[in-house]
Amino acid sequence: MAKAVVATAEKVKRDAPPALDHKTVGARIREARKARGLTLMELSGRSGIAVSTISKAERGDIALTYDKFAALAHSLQLEFDAIFGRTRLSASTAARPMRPSFTASGEQVIYDTPNYEYGMLANDLTGKRMVPMRAHIRARDVSDFPEYIRHAGEEFVFLLGGSLELRFEDGKVFRLEPGDSLYFDSAVGHVYVTTSEDDAEVLVCCVDADASRPVDAI
Repeated sequence: MAKAVVATAEKVKRDAPPALDHKTVGARIREARKARGLTLMELSGRSGIAVSTISKAERGDIALTYDKFAALAHSLQLEFDAIFGRTRLSASTAARPMRPSFTASGEQVIYDTPNYEYGMLANDLTGKRMVPMRAHIRARDVSDFPEYIRHAGEEFVFLLGGSLELRFEDGKVFRLEPGDSLYFDSAVGHVYVTTSEDDAEVLVCCVDADASRPVDAI
């Protein structure tokens, strides 16, 4: 019986998707900031994110939501690939046709936050124009969020399971059932809220509005 329990535990551990450690991600943000000669105050001014939030993120004390990542990426002129540990391709390599990137079910890299669990898809592919994610939504009310989430660009969500509401700061509410989708301007403040007993599961693709911005690797 004991052997069976151990074997089950080991299987769960093997089956668990890889996770992004908050301290590792924070260290990469700090490294990029220092490489650009920016103080916390200067990065705060550029990104609009509070100094205390950036400091806590760099120490790995908190997880950042997508909008905070997007703001820091813009301010540091980085792609998400660099923050999440992928080195950008050289100019000669990037000029080649994009290779396919396959992500098996359950093997997406996880970045966990209190309200959302982000499953990063095609995380091994650098230079992407979109950020695809398979996410679990835990939040159950707007009050679960300190503020509405907003970032430059466009966003597409397709509901895979559960039920979901997208609530916008302008008062609009969209209710989604499995198979429903929504495409919207992500600069308008919004939050995802599950309305089912279990977490809602969604496929999300975010596209940055500024596709031409210069990008450096850490």
